[in-house]
Amino acid sequence: MPTLDPAFFKAPIAHRALHDGNRTRAENNMKAIESAIAGGFGIEIDLQLSSDGEAMVFHDYSLHRLTEGSGPFAQRNVTELTELRFKTGEVGVPTLEQVLDAVAGQVPLLIEIKDQDGAMGPKVGLLEEAAARALAGYQGPVALMSFNPYSVAKLAELCPEIPRGLTTSAWSGNGDKMVPESRRAELREIPDYHRVDACFISHQWDDLSSPRVAELKSTGAHILCWTIKSPEAEVQARQIAENITFEGYLPT
Repeated sequence: MPTLDPAFFKAPIAHRALHDGNRTRAENNMKAIESAIAGGFGIEIDLQLSSDGEAMVFHDYSLHRLTEGSGPFAQRNVTELTELRFKTGEVGVPTLEQVLDAVAGQVPLLIEIKDQDGAMGPKVGLLEEAAARALAGYQGPVALMSFNPYSVAKLAELCPEIPRGLTTSAWSGNGDKMVPESRRAELREIPDYHRVDACFISHQWDDLSSPRVAELKSTGAHILCWTIKSPEAEVQARQIAENITFEGYLPT
């Protein structure tokens, strides 16, 4: 089972790259990625799938929050997405291949596969396959993760040499209610960690005191966390987590 490169513990990880609250540098976009590299920070990015099967670096399932477009992300092809104008003035959703070329091993890259099932279920595969194709031969420190354990299990089949983990949480936020309560109750206990051969979790920072997190840490799991937004929260999180994902301030 592969494990995280030591680079993942040497510098904080910029959440959706080093954006500036989407004023001039949009999250997950090239200026934010270049800024993170220049600052020596690790980079966390999200992947969504274009309508023609390309792994694209974007968080949301719809276009309206960040871009001048509207409608579901998944209904746009790669050409349309790479020509899309952001509200920051930037043009183009980057492909994963473009981001890999830009990062080129300079800093660690933590890649989250966004759930394509809709309810954290088994209807996955196309985005994982696209990510695996793009990552083939990449030499820098990289790791893959998802909230959906089925996605992580698929990644274990497709690219077993790349470290993988689970994005985890208390599953109690308003946004989580899209997932059925019965499924949320299952995921809250992180039951799939060993089944998918994970080597880390990235956990909701204000739930790090969860007994299950302590149990996993005691068995050797690496503990990362999301999303730290102040120095005070960072101090608290680092009592348990080995590294943080941050936004909205610059860690020292």
